[in-house]
Amino acid sequence: MRTSAPAVRPIESRSVAEQVTVELRRSILSGALAPGREFSLREIADMLQVSFIPVREALRSLEGEGLVVTRPGRSALVAPLDLDELRGIYRLRRRLEPEIAQRSCLLLSDHELERLERQAAGFGEERRGMSEIYEDHLAFHLALLAPAATTWDVRILTTLWRAAERYIRIGFGLLDPDPHEHWRRERAHEDLVATFRRRDPEGAAQAVHGHLARNEEIALLALRPAAE
Repeated sequence: MRTSAPAVRPIESRSVAEQVTVELRRSILSGALAPGREFSLREIADMLQVSFIPVREALRSLEGEGLVVTRPGRSALVAPLDLDELRGIYRLRRRLEPEIAQRSCLLLSDHELERLERQAAGFGEERRGMSEIYEDHLAFHLALLAPAATTWDVRILTTLWRAAERYIRIGFGLLDPDPHEHWRRERAHEDLVATFRRRDPEGAAQAVHGHLARNEEIALLALRPAAE
């Protein structure tokens, strides 16, 4: 008797090209591969102990994400930082996030606000740098807006947040050695939760707008030396 194919197939282990993509992306986002650095396919293949083929596939994927620029022949360049791009990302975020915050502050449960307050406290741990808290930081902001965010809101915001990821990791990471910066991160996010607790739509919008403006200011100051 002939059996039908399963609706969902088992997940196969990641290909070498996928593993190379993940590792190169991590190195670029963390700044280990600095913006503007040029490298050959042979150099990357030797570092990762793989052949040229998966490296070439990985670079094509990363070029689509805007993280590398491939060159004729067998070389590539880590995409330089673009301050205008960063300003554009924050300009769009300031249009979207405060408006969603106005509605979300009326919908978030007290239980969720308490959870977010505890999560914000973790941003102040000195042993955790920006690279270590970035995913938690992203989840915090998504949860803060989630009750009022549509599927398209989440898609657009996630795209903007991911586009900003390299800037945030590199720029804010430069401030990690300063203990005061860890306290500032904790306090800034606790203040956001406190504002949402007041269930004041205008206050929540202003708080989110101010949070974004302050973060952009710090990112620009931190990134300028690397971009020049």
